[in-house]
Amino acid sequence: MSDIERLIQLLAKLPGLGPRSARRAALYMLKRPETVLQPLARAMAEAAVAVGPCSICGNLDALDPCGICVDTGRDTSVLCVVEDVADLWALERSGSFRGRYHVLGGTLSPIDGIGPEELGIARLVARAATTGVREVILALGFTVGGQTTAHYIVERLAECAVAISGIAHGVPLGGELHYLDDATLATALAARRSLV
Repeated sequence: MSDIERLIQLLAKLPGLGPRSARRAALYMLKRPETVLQPLARAMAEAAVAVGPCSICGNLDALDPCGICVDTGRDTSVLCVVEDVADLWALERSGSFRGRYHVLGGTLSPIDGIGPEELGIARLVARAATTGVREVILALGFTVGGQTTAHYIVERLAECAVAISGIAHGVPLGGELHYLDDATLATALAARRSLV
């Protein structure tokens, strides 16, 4: 396999890029090695070494704890639980939430071997119980996995003295947060509802 074909195959593994789009992207980069390909290769190599998950919330950052966890201007009494880092980034992009986050890294899926331990739900319960949190917002997608996970978390947080809310139904059924526009996210977060 040639270097070009290998590049195309690797690009095709990225979300939203099929074989044809990957071929176009590879051609674009190869035609501009000094301005696109080489800087991109350097940035990817540096990110692979420097970026990792935050030990507190699970966000991806070059710092540990991440910039959000160390930001003293954020409300430490409100914790927003999201499925994935992409959802955290989407909420941050909307500018509608100024609290702290907890990234699960997925949803419960016994078929795929993803249980509460794999998602660190015990760590979430410990954070909610011991760090001055007064409200936990479950900002999980309206998928079967998202709602199953939300229900399980509500049961586990029953032992904590926290209010539990969920984002409003402005998020479409089956929708994933990182695909939504900023206004929908902001409205859904502002119109959150109690889950208990």
